[in-house]
Amino acid sequence: MKHIVRFAGSALLALVISHNLAHAALKDGMTEGKVTFKSMGPLAFGPEGILFIADTKAAAIVAIATGDNKPSNVSKALKVEALNQKIAALLGTAADQLLIDDVVVNPLSHNVYVAVSRGRGPDAIPVLVRVKTDGAIEVVSLDKVSFSRGELPDAPVDGVVGQGGRQSNPRKEAITDLAFFQDRVLIAGLSNEEFASTLRAIPFPFKTVANGTSVEMYHGAHGRFETRSPVRTFVPFKVGNEPQLIAAYTCTPLVQFPISDLKPGAKIKGKTIAELGNMNRPIDMIVYQKGGKDFLLLANSARGVMKISTDNIENMESITEPVRGGGKKGLPYETIEGWKGVEHLDRYDANNALVLRKGEAGAVTLESLPLP
Repeated sequence: MKHIVRFAGSALLALVISHNLAHAALKDGMTEGKVTFKSMGPLAFGPEGILFIADTKAAAIVAIATGDNKPSNVSKALKVEALNQKIAALLGTAADQLLIDDVVVNPLSHNVYVAVSRGRGPDAIPVLVRVKTDGAIEVVSLDKVSFSRGELPDAPVDGVVGQGGRQSNPRKEAITDLAFFQDRVLIAGLSNEEFASTLRAIPFPFKTVANGTSVEMYHGAHGRFETRSPVRTFVPFKVGNEPQLIAAYTCTPLVQFPISDLKPGAKIKGKTIAELGNMNRPIDMIVYQKGGKDFLLLANSARGVMKISTDNIENMESITEPVRGGGKKGLPYETIEGWKGVEHLDRYDANNALVLRKGEAGAVTLESLPLP
């Protein structure tokens, strides 16, 4: 979903890159051996070809040194049709027994990594697949890799809670999105705290993992403050002189949190800077520049792909009153009409996005598209 070049603005990007280049090899201190998963996804790349994989069932984050760290200048578009059918054939199963859980681009090699579940239900087997820039597909072996693992100490219970139609397993949302920022892994999801919605900034390489930061935000479509709805997707973004986390929630508020406020055990309140319409679930969000301006690109379950202007983001007033009837308020946006059926979104390179989108017959296509 997310990788190191998600940060907006050339000044912030240069800061992040120079900071990372100054690091010793991040894989120093990793364990070498076989790494196992109960589940896979979300995904995010850090520097040096290190891939961060969320194992939500185990309430853990795993860093893997992929060794895929040779820079590549992409010269042609990528398009792989019927990706789900091709991966299913590779794994010896049927396409209807395969779930694609997340897709992320390695910003160095531009190879695409896909987290899939072989089978459905509690016995599904997580598998990591790589799609090369020439369209070749292969399984990534995890039998002998350098890896590091961090366990979340305050993860929600693994089991069904609630009544009737509100039943759910909160462990499935222990990690809903992640990104690498400077020397930390930023994680969104749920915890077992009363204010269950949680953000984390975990130093990497992993040593100990502290409790997360409980977050509260005002949801205009619902007309109330909320503390239990998880962030669905987010991006680091520099507002003024301060790195912020821009988070999208279900129904679709955009909320701003200072990254410097993400401290273990703290409780913070975000600034709602947009309401983009109800009855919708954000999927993925990226940042890019075009014509000297920064934009957010947000893929959604029911409201298409939104190109959101950030021109006046620094001066946006906080939304603190109800926004009824599916109305919109705050940051302006346009819907990219040609991008239908997008189920996953990431940056491919400086000029292109990478999308996974579903066609009418159920087959999914992985392709790079010029940024709008």
